[in-house]
Amino acid sequence: MRWIYLAVIILFAAATIIFALQSFEIVTMSFLGFAARVPLALLVAIGYLLGAATGGSLFALLCRSYEGSRRKNDGLVLNRYRFLSGRRG
Repeated sequence: MRWIYLAVIILFAAATIIFALQSFEIVTMSFLGFAARVPLALLVAIGYLLGAATGGSLFALLCRSYEGSRRKNDGLVLNRYRFLSGRRG
């Protein structure tokens, strides 16, 4: 399954690079009152890198949060078992 994920990532990155190389015309971008004229290829590359960074960070955060909540809930279940059965430590 790991190879399938890797192949999808490589194909998507290749498609993004091909699109960027074919799109060198200058576009005007405006955001929050600022305007900039940049090549479309540069805009696509920046968007791709920002998306990859934030997507990876969000995925790692969600995994860590899920694992932490599982450990916390496992501890609660074990403590309830000990309390109900009268066992100590």
